[in-house]
Amino acid sequence: MNRLLAGLIGAASIFATSTAFAETTLTIATVNNGDMIRMQGLTEEFTKANPDIAVKWVTLEENVLRQKVTTDIATKGGQFDVLTIGTYEVPIWAGKEWLVPLDNLGADYDVDDLLPKIRAALSSGGKLYAAPFYGESSMVMYRTDLMEKAGLKMPEAPTWDFIVDAAKKMTDKSTETYGICLRGKAGWGENMAFLTAMSNSFGARWFDEKWHPQFDSAEWKDTLTTYVNLMKDAGPPGASSNGFNENLALFNAGKCGMWIDATVAASFVTNPKDSKVADKVGFALAPNKGLGKNANWLWAWSLAIPAGSQKVEAAEKFIAWATSKKYTELVASKEGWANVPPGTRTSLYNNPEYLKAAPFAKPTIDSINSADPDHPTVKPVPYVGVQYAAIPEFQGLGTTVGQHFSAALAGTTSVDDALAAAQTAVEREMTRAGYIK
Repeated sequence: MNRLLAGLIGAASIFATSTAFAETTLTIATVNNGDMIRMQGLTEEFTKANPDIAVKWVTLEENVLRQKVTTDIATKGGQFDVLTIGTYEVPIWAGKEWLVPLDNLGADYDVDDLLPKIRAALSSGGKLYAAPFYGESSMVMYRTDLMEKAGLKMPEAPTWDFIVDAAKKMTDKSTETYGICLRGKAGWGENMAFLTAMSNSFGARWFDEKWHPQFDSAEWKDTLTTYVNLMKDAGPPGASSNGFNENLALFNAGKCGMWIDATVAASFVTNPKDSKVADKVGFALAPNKGLGKNANWLWAWSLAIPAGSQKVEAAEKFIAWATSKKYTELVASKEGWANVPPGTRTSLYNNPEYLKAAPFAKPTIDSINSADPDHPTVKPVPYVGVQYAAIPEFQGLGTTVGQHFSAALAGTTSVDDALAAAQTAVEREMTRAGYIK
C-alpha cells in the first residue's frame, strides 16, 4: 500500500512539474502543406525558449481546415487558439470582429518589412489581423528536359496556346508521363482557385457590376472548355481528385511535364530529397491570352488569433516566432536558404544568399507583384480578390461551382451543363443574399 501511495505521489509530482512548465497549451489549426509540416518539426525551438507554453497541432487537409475553422469562429466554439487562414478570410472576419488585431508582435518583429501587397491583404482599417507564414502567387513549373525533347522553349510569359501545344507534345502515356497537371479537386480554394485565376486571363469574371453571375458568358465557356480538353488530352487519369498535394507528388515523381500552381511549391520540386526531377525544373509566369491578365493569384497562409481567446499573449508569442526573420534564419540553418518560407518579407528578396540558392525567387516575386486584387479582371467587377470574390458567400458558392466543374472534368456532366448549373446556383444564392435587386 505504501509503495502504491509513493508511486501516486511521484506521478503527481511529475504531473505538477510538467504543468508548471506548460501552464498554457495553444491549440493550433493548420494545413497539411510542406512548410507547415516543417514548422511543426521546429516547434521545440519555440517551446524551449518559452517553457510555460505547450503547443498542440491539429493538421488538416485544405478543404477540411477551412470548414472547421470557419465553423469554430462563427459559432465562437473556442476550439483553436491560433488559426491558419488566408487573405480571403482576414478582411471579412476582421470586419465581423472575429479576430484579434496583432498589435503586440514585439519591437524586433519589423512589420514594415512585410511585402506591401501581402500586408495590405491581411489588414483591415490599417491594422494587421494575421501574420503571413508564407505568401504566394502561381506560376508555371516545367520539366526542362521534356520541353527540350519536344523541341520547344518556354517563354518567360507563355500564352495559353503555347501551354496547350506544349502539353500535348510533352505527353507520353505509354510511360505515364503527362504534359500537364492542374487542380481538379472540388473546393473554393482548390480547383476554383486555379480556374478563377485562369478565367481572369480569358476575360471572364464571376459577377458583373450589378452582381449578376457571368457563367453563361462566352469567356467562361472558353475557359472551362480549354481546361477540360487540355486535361483530357494531356492530363493524368483521375485528375478530378487531385489538389495541390496530389499534383505535387505527381510532379516530383516525374509524371508531369508542366504544373501551374502555387509559387510556394518551387522549393519542393527543386529539392533533391523530395523530387526525382529536382535538377530539371524551370519556371515561367502563369499563362495569358493577350488580354492584359496572367492566370496568377495572390494568397498568404497566415496565422491569426480568434477574438475572445483566453490565451492571446501566448498566441502572439507563437505567431511572432513563426513569422519572424529569425524563424526564416532557423529554417535556412537546418534546411538551406532555398527551403525558407517565401513571399512574405522584402528583406528575403534582397538577400544574396537566398537569391543564389533559389532560382525561383525572381518569378515568385514578379508573380506576387503582378497580382492585382483591386483590379483582378479585364472587365470591371464590384469585388476584390484575384482567385476569389471577397464576400462571405463566396466560400459556399465557390465550393458548389467547384463541384460542378470537377464533374465536367470527370466526364459525368458536360461543360455546358456544368456552366448552366453554376449560373443557376450562384444566381439563386446572390438573389437570396440581397446582392441582386
